[in-house]
Amino acid sequence: MAYLDKNNPRLSYVCQCDLLSLNRSSTYYKPKETSQEDLDLINEIRDIWEKHPFYGYRRIKVQLGRQGINVNWKRVYRLMSEAGIQAIYPKPNTSKKNLAHRTYPYRLQNLELKRSNQVWATDITYIKLPQGFVYLIAVIDVYSRYIISWRLSNSLSLPFCLEALNEALEQGIPEIFNTDQGTQFTSDEWIYTLVNWGIQPSMTGVGRCLDNIHCERFWRTLKYEDVYIYGYSNVTEARQRIGTFIEFYNHQRPHQSLGYKTPSEVYRASLGDSRPDGYVDNSLDLKVEFTTYPQALCLTSNQRSQISLI
Repeated sequence: MAYLDKNNPRLSYVCQCDLLSLNRSSTYYKPKETSQEDLDLINEIRDIWEKHPFYGYRRIKVQLGRQGINVNWKRVYRLMSEAGIQAIYPKPNTSKKNLAHRTYPYRLQNLELKRSNQVWATDITYIKLPQGFVYLIAVIDVYSRYIISWRLSNSLSLPFCLEALNEALEQGIPEIFNTDQGTQFTSDEWIYTLVNWGIQPSMTGVGRCLDNIHCERFWRTLKYEDVYIYGYSNVTEARQRIGTFIEFYNHQRPHQSLGYKTPSEVYRASLGDSRPDGYVDNSLDLKVEFTTYPQALCLTSNQRSQISLI
């Protein structure tokens, strides 16, 4: 490791700076210690940010003013930068469109939801970690809000999306599957899987996030009730905590829009399953082994909803 020695008898200080490609005047700079006043202000900023991690420096400046602390936004920005405090917001683009891929119409307009496995939806969100991001996909039954499957990945590659889709198809077959126009969901592999199971692809319009509002609401619930509270430190912890939360969300958390029933209760009741959560039936009414996707098209939608793939 190279360092400067002002008292070196063989090499002048100027030569040392030249050899290291350093501006000599910059080497005399001594960082100013953070004042107690700035430390107190950083603590105030951190308190606000921990309660509202989506606040940027402008909103924090306003909130400080409401607390009687008058400070300009430049100072707030500087102190947040020094303390490593940054608003949490969706910076990575998880829905890049491939113009070469075919898109499909949005099929949920004015559609009345009557039962489970009528409409499924999926989306990808990001989870911020200290060393970067991981990406989460979840398949949700729109009628019951039940999370059917999910996967976590450190990239936006197609395979982890297909894994979530195939796992979900082991539990049932929807009539319509709604996604955005992201390249993962317009890919040949994704569309091929849906079409060969007799599922109608549906896609939200560009810039119309409310078309997939049920996924957006689940992301908000997950992040506000778990991610922001515990702050996952690595991928292993993220996977464990997300799995635990989804289990809680499906089977224990009362959902206001479902009359304070759990998503699992509504999902199972709609399919005619009145057995309590946790019941395991080893005797399947219908067990079919498939070697190719087109064989599934020979069955009715009611039969497909009972299939257990083996």
